[in-house]
Amino acid sequence: MVRNKEGIFAPKEKKVVVLWDLDNKPPRGPPYEAATALRKVAEKLGRVVEISAYANRHAFIHLPHWVVEERRERRNLDFMERKGEVTPIDPYICGVCGRKCKTNLDLKKHFKQLHERERQKKVNRMRSLKGKKRQKFKERYVSGNEKYNEAARSLLTPKVGYGLEAELRRAGVYVKTVEDKPQAADWAVKRQIQHSMTRGIDWLVLVSDDKDFSDMLRKAREADLGTLVVSDMDRALGRHADLWVPWSGVEKGEIGEKDLIPGKRPRFEEDEVGFGGNDELFSLSYDEDEKAEMTVESDGFGRFNVSAFSEDEWVEDEGDFVLSDSSDDDSDDELF
Repeated sequence: MVRNKEGIFAPKEKKVVVLWDLDNKPPRGPPYEAATALRKVAEKLGRVVEISAYANRHAFIHLPHWVVEERRERRNLDFMERKGEVTPIDPYICGVCGRKCKTNLDLKKHFKQLHERERQKKVNRMRSLKGKKRQKFKERYVSGNEKYNEAARSLLTPKVGYGLEAELRRAGVYVKTVEDKPQAADWAVKRQIQHSMTRGIDWLVLVSDDKDFSDMLRKAREADLGTLVVSDMDRALGRHADLWVPWSGVEKGEIGEKDLIPGKRPRFEEDEVGFGGNDELFSLSYDEDEKAEMTVESDGFGRFNVSAFSEDEWVEDEGDFVLSDSSDDDSDDELF
């Protein structure tokens, strides 16, 4: 219990650090929405004090498949609108001045000729200033112009990549570009994990599928640091963490507080497909007049024990299954 600013004693607020391996686990959709969803999941554990993402330059210049498809569909639609094959139901409206345009290409032309030129004039003016005047001018006319920034994100195409770094920074993520060396991002994340273990952090959220972080997760748990792994499959990393949630579930906003209970492993679709490292029992029934059942038991380390139970002993007689007259007791046949 600690005393807050109002003089009331309340439980100590837990601190959470989020480390994102972008090389291994890039967003599968819009980066801003993915980062926002990740922050919401981390906030269920406590107060988020830091969200850091690490990747080399190739992660920021690479175009994912969904971006390529989205841009191709937009170009095809613009081409059909220009030829008159498709007529928009509602006109395109400029997000800065409110002007209505018939096609998306007309809106882009208007935006570049008017608003982008005015923006460039303000940037040149800002560069000629110094000190506090420059800072105030930037906050008022450049970075503080949200109408222009929002319209530019939807109309202008980045010259390199698809704006991954800018969108993550907009969501409050600290983006670190590492050297173009093998495992450079992994080493940066490991150093940050070691730093988190010495600064009073209560929870560590790791977004990665790389099994090289297994040793660091074990050390973090030994240091009484709660660990949450966000990955595609609950395997190498998930077994060494206190909690595991699927990356697809985080992006879709499907993770609730009931999925973040320490000691409880929720079952997700990814878990069921590949056994997911779940330690619970599951059964496969062999239905022949409901006389036999097979149970598969997992020990949590990739080994399975299969047991078949039968109420009666089955023997084959001329192609038909009949009950035998054996007076032996029911037996369990252990299969491995």
